[in-house]
Amino acid sequence: MSILEVVIFALIKVVIIVAAMLVTVAYLVYFERKISAWAQNRIGPNRVGWHGSLQPFADLFKLVLKEDIVPDKADRKIHALAPIIALLVALSTYAVIPFGPDLTIGSYTIPLVVADVNIGVLFILALTSLGVYAITLAGWSSGSKYSLLGGIRSSAQMISYEVSMGFSVAGVLLLAGSLRPVAIVEAQYGWMWNIILQPIGFITFLVSAFAETNRLPFDLPEAEPELVGGFHTEYSSMKFAGFFLAEYANMIIASAFIVTLYLGGWQIPYIEKLGLPSVIETLLCLGAFLFKMAVLLFFFIWVRWSFPRFRYDQLMNLGWKVMFPLSLINIVWVAALIMIFGL
Repeated sequence: MSILEVVIFALIKVVIIVAAMLVTVAYLVYFERKISAWAQNRIGPNRVGWHGSLQPFADLFKLVLKEDIVPDKADRKIHALAPIIALLVALSTYAVIPFGPDLTIGSYTIPLVVADVNIGVLFILALTSLGVYAITLAGWSSGSKYSLLGGIRSSAQMISYEVSMGFSVAGVLLLAGSLRPVAIVEAQYGWMWNIILQPIGFITFLVSAFAETNRLPFDLPEAEPELVGGFHTEYSSMKFAGFFLAEYANMIIASAFIVTLYLGGWQIPYIEKLGLPSVIETLLCLGAFLFKMAVLLFFFIWVRWSFPRFRYDQLMNLGWKVMFPLSLINIVWVAALIMIFGL
């Protein structure tokens, strides 16, 4: 393909992914409310649309119409910049996640990834690390002690759990021998999924993902009984919607990243032996990737409505005294697998 065609296909993929993400976030909020209602033996949203299916759009319309209130003591520029940083970081991370194998249509071969870069894993880890700046700046710029405490908590929490997350990813990189997400998926051919080869790494990464996305039981930066609303206490209207959107976008990217690293990505074991047409096989693999993501998203929501919030000392003890040693044990385990079995 020519450079122009590559750029056009990349722009089309960007538009499709962003549009799909925005719709997914809207209905993820809806399903979270429905699942919480199911967990608490309630009905949940059921007024707007069929079984409440249009409730997310009613909520968005309400946020658009609300007044944007900025406290007198707030730093207005940074107060407005923080949700933009959170949203841009969340949206940019999707660029290197491969959703399926190459799609061949006629003479065109279209990779189902926006940017297939050699350092894709580092790109994701770097961008997700920037998300803490949005929360910290939001807490500091609001001029509220509750917001400031939420921002400080978020910084300490992310630093603590990014250590174990990084060591968990190191085990995956040892087996794959590459930082390229597509290569990591291809290295899990058949049933060589990393969740089977290194279950400890999967567990530590999954728990770290909860902490990184500020989901219960790790939502200490918000902690309504203690900090009112935490870092977004002084946000309203579309600025609050930006943080809300970023949180659910981060939850989606965390699920996609876990699928890529540990659940074989788009792999359906030995599907090529069925002799299906290339397009059908690619679409089935894409469906498998989305199904695995949906299962993880349900797990994220289910955990929120099943477990209480940690105390802050419990959160830090778990991060440094349990997660960190387990992630080191996982690296030793993976190195032993490579030495003994030559994986």
